[in-house]
Amino acid sequence: MNSIKYFLGLAAISFLLSSCGPTLSPFTQQLYEENDWSMNELKRIQFYLGKDIVLYRELTGGKSEIIQGEIKIVDGRKREQITFERGTPGVFLFSPKNDRFAVSFEDGGEDRYLIFGPNPNAGNRYVLLASDWNRRQGVVSYAGQKWTVDSDAAYSALMVDLERLQRTDVNSRVATGRRVGTN
Repeated sequence: MNSIKYFLGLAAISFLLSSCGPTLSPFTQQLYEENDWSMNELKRIQFYLGKDIVLYRELTGGKSEIIQGEIKIVDGRKREQITFERGTPGVFLFSPKNDRFAVSFEDGGEDRYLIFGPNPNAGNRYVLLASDWNRRQGVVSYAGQKWTVDSDAAYSALMVDLERLQRTDVNSRVATGRRVGTN
């Protein structure tokens, strides 16, 4: 009997703790259009990654710069890799063109960003954009260099805490009324 109470107590605590965190929703073109946010307002929105993104590039005999990544040996070749995990917070930096967001997920320079934009095949969610997508991979620019990303990262969407975004500050007061004969 005590073990059942213990289990129910743990379940209740887990539920309460999980309900304290943000409830994330995909950032979509519709959400963007409905709210008509300015660039300054977008800079105040906390974005999150909806799915892991792994950037990698093969290292050659030349000199390389390691950017908070790691070096792995894959098939006997050296490979530099940067992983952005699901839930990583990011900030809007700028919009290179209409409906494109440059979002940074780490400090260390204004050139450390990924580009996201609406994808009609993903419900107009803002997902990772890359050049030269093929069935298996795409190419992205990050920190002034070209990186390869696997095709499953194409559906890594920007996420936002909608509950927090939709909170409205209300300035309220209660009218005290007026009486005849008083000014």
